Amino acid sequence: MITLTQLEYIVAVDTYRHFGKAAEQCFITQPTLSMQIKKLEEDLEVIIFDRSKQPLIPTDVGQRIIEQARIVLTQAEELKNIVKDHKNQVSGLLRIGIIPTLAPYLLPLFIGRYKRAYPNIVIKVEEQTTENIIKLLHKDLLDVGVLVTPLKEDKINEKPIFYEEMMIYANENNPLHQKEQITVKDIATPDIWLLSDGHCFRDQVVNLCSYMGAGNSHLPFHFEAGSLETLMNIVDREGGLTLIPELAKTCMSEKRMKNVLSFTAVKPLREVSLVYSRHYAKHKLINLLWREIKESIPSEMLAASRGTIVEWR
Repeated sequence: MITLTQLEYIVAVDTYRHFGKAAEQCFITQPTLSMQIKKLEEDLEVIIFDRSKQPLIPTDVGQRIIEQARIVLTQAEELKNIVKDHKNQVSGLLRIGIIPTLAPYLLPLFIGRYKRAYPNIVIKVEEQTTENIIKLLHKDLLDVGVLVTPLKEDKINEKPIFYEEMMIYANENNPLHQKEQITVKDIATPDIWLLSDGHCFRDQVVNLCSYMGAGNSHLPFHFEAGSLETLMNIVDREGGLTLIPELAKTCMSEKRMKNVLSFTAVKPLREVSLVYSRHYAKHKLINLLWREIKESIPSEMLAASRGTIVEWR
C-alpha cells in the first residue's frame, strides 16, 4: 500500500537529488528513507531513481510518479486547509521569494503589517533572481514568488498586483534634465548603466530601448551592477543615467528625487505579480498576501491602463 510518507520521501529525494540531504530534510535516518523508497519501488514493480548516476536522477517512469506524487501531496494539504478554513484558522509556513529590484522597496511596505495581522503564519523570505525563484517553485522549495510578469511559464500561476513605472535616474548635469520631451530613443545611449545579467529589470531596459551595447561608451569605465543602489551611486559620481522602478522613490532623499525623470510620450510599466505552482494548496495564505501588498501600494499603481507593460522574456 502506498503511503503519503513514501510519496514525501521520493519528492524529497527528487528535490535534493541526494538520499542523505533528503533524509535530513525529512528528519529521519538515511537507511530508513532508503528502505521506504525501496519498498515503494518493490510494491510498484518499477525503479523510481537511477542510483548509478551522480547526482542521482529519476527514471522516466519515476519522473511521472514523482510529478503525480507532488499533486497527491498538494491535494492532501488542501484537505487540511479546508478544515482550517472551516475553523477560520490562518496559520502555516509561507516561503516567499522576491527579486532584488523589488525587495528593498516593497518588503518594508507590507511585511511587518502582514506578520502582525496574521501572527500564526511563519514567514520566510529569500531574495533571489527570477530564474532561481521559478526553479525553487518547481521543486516546492518556495511557496510563492514576488516578481515581474508575464512569465508565460508552464505550471506557474500569475496573480498581478500592481504596475510600476520605469523611470529615469540621470546625473544632475545630464542633458535630459533640459529636455521638455523625453522619449525612449533618448536613453538608447552608451551613457546608460545597466544591471548585470540575470536581472529581469535589465532585460526590460534592453527590450525598452533596444540597447545592445551600441558604440564606444563615454563613461569612464564599463560596469554592470548587481543592485540599483550601486547604479544610482555611480550615476551621482560618474555621470550618465540608469533606469529605476517607481517604488525606488519611496526611500529617496530630496536631493536624489531631483534626478528622477519620466518619459513624456509613453509610460513604460512593469507588472508585479505573485506567482505560485498551479498545484499549490495554501490559496488562503496567497490571497491574504496579495491583498496585504495591494493595500500597501499607492492606488494609482494598481491600474494597468496607466501605461504600457514592457515584457522582459
